[in-house]
Amino acid sequence: MIIGLDVGGTHTDGVLIGDGAILAQVKVATDTGNLFDCVWACLDKLTANVEPGAISRAVLSTTLTTNAIAEGKLEKIGVVVSAGPGIDPANFQIGSHYYCVSGSIDHRGREVQPLRAGEIEEIADIFLAQNIRRAAVISKFSVRNPKHELEMARILSRACDIVVAGHSLSATLNFPRRIVTAWLNAAVHPIHKLFFEAVKQSLKSKGFEIPIYVLKADGGTMSFEASINAPEQTIFSGPAASVLGALPFASRQGDTLVLDVGGTTTDIAVFAHGTPLLEPLGGEVSGRKTLIRALKTSSIALGGDSCVEVVDGDLRIGPCRFGSALAYGGSHPTPTDALFVLGKAHSGDVDAARRGLGLVSDRLETGLEETARLVLALSCRKILRAAREMIEEINGKPVYTVKELLGGYKVNPTEILVLGGPAPYLAPLIEEASGIATCAVPQWHVTNAIGAAMAKNTSEVTLFADTERGLALAPEEEFSRPIAKDFDRKAALRLACELLHAKCLKAGASSECENDLEVVEDSQFNMVRDFCTVGRNIRVRVQTRPGLIEECRYLSQSFFNCCVLPECI
Repeated sequence: MIIGLDVGGTHTDGVLIGDGAILAQVKVATDTGNLFDCVWACLDKLTANVEPGAISRAVLSTTLTTNAIAEGKLEKIGVVVSAGPGIDPANFQIGSHYYCVSGSIDHRGREVQPLRAGEIEEIADIFLAQNIRRAAVISKFSVRNPKHELEMARILSRACDIVVAGHSLSATLNFPRRIVTAWLNAAVHPIHKLFFEAVKQSLKSKGFEIPIYVLKADGGTMSFEASINAPEQTIFSGPAASVLGALPFASRQGDTLVLDVGGTTTDIAVFAHGTPLLEPLGGEVSGRKTLIRALKTSSIALGGDSCVEVVDGDLRIGPCRFGSALAYGGSHPTPTDALFVLGKAHSGDVDAARRGLGLVSDRLETGLEETARLVLALSCRKILRAAREMIEEINGKPVYTVKELLGGYKVNPTEILVLGGPAPYLAPLIEEASGIATCAVPQWHVTNAIGAAMAKNTSEVTLFADTERGLALAPEEEFSRPIAKDFDRKAALRLACELLHAKCLKAGASSECENDLEVVEDSQFNMVRDFCTVGRNIRVRVQTRPGLIEECRYLSQSFFNCCVLPECI
């Protein structure tokens, strides 16, 4: 049996899958101030009367880091960058504690200008004085030689508990994206650490000694232990769970728009003929481009718990969220309260919802039920506007799926799938506003937990080879090996595939994972000096494809296929 767990900002959902069926499903309120209790409560209900030995693995997804970014609830992070000539790192400033220092490495990994240790020492003193305990260090060509980043991290470690080095996150040469990615890694680390500790303690208290995996941004999984050093991978974890959970229901004949309406955010994704789209270089979060390889998704700060208010006579929803809906003991009216007013939700305080939304209707000078309908209609319009913007952006550049590049392809959704708590109520409103056939997916209230449970492991390896230096490097794997002058691209690909195969086995994949490897980058350029070729610079990147695990194929074919999409309510 497999546990799938999705920890969102409003609810924590869980499913227990086994014998080709969903054996149990649970939804509990998320208390971000006491994650242990909410995770434990979910696991306790989910595994009642289940022997610990019957559980083979747990796969988790979370929107905690995504929500923190969307709501601007991040800790202050120190950022130290060095670039050298040709680019001004000040152009890429992020946060208010950003420092540019001397020192540079060239594109071949040679030191051009050494660091000035005194500069870094002064910054460490500033961090101590300002109580900045987490930092990111980025050197322009650190993926070719991490020397400067390692030195900056060593010096800053006397002031900071966590120092994230850019070269450890991605081997792609994109300085601005690396700065953002390193900053995000440091910024979400404390949030993910709380989540990590809560899950570990909860499982331990239940007696489960099982492998634990976290759903990554690209729809694959990584070991839970590895995620503590790569918390940026969880930024798109919740949206990835939406994608995988909706995957069995997407049409193979046309394009599908997927909308996951949560309490804090709405996640948007697109399928092309039943295949998820991919951000091959890196996903974008809150307008910032990263190097986090991710499924193509977009998140907006609008959900069931978004604050509803009247500003200058106009109805406004979000982006702020002040806890739960009034019907669940919150302090501000929300779209969820509108559902209670209209009789679409019942397990809460209807009178509190009516009183709160009544204040909004008074200011709008409309009836209470009309106000509730206006709130839901505006929510749908805002979601669809964000979806249209996403589709326009997709169609403005080459379309990548998790399988291939679709040259010249234009996305044109012919169906919309909705998931999340309010899915069956919003589906007809979205269909009316969009003119596109819209339905809630089966098990819409725990779809993310199902998506997490079905995800398979994905890994990638990037290998650099410099035949003049006689060295092959895979910095993210802490791998280096001397090579001969005749080392070529074929040899580089073989070596990278060997490293990836070993990495997959270590992460818990089956030995057959080598049949699912793909080459995503394969480049070479000659190094010339005094009009003579002195060597070759080779770069290859290989990975495993994301998808559904072998054990869940029966589930996806029997359980899901026998479920009929419910009629729109």
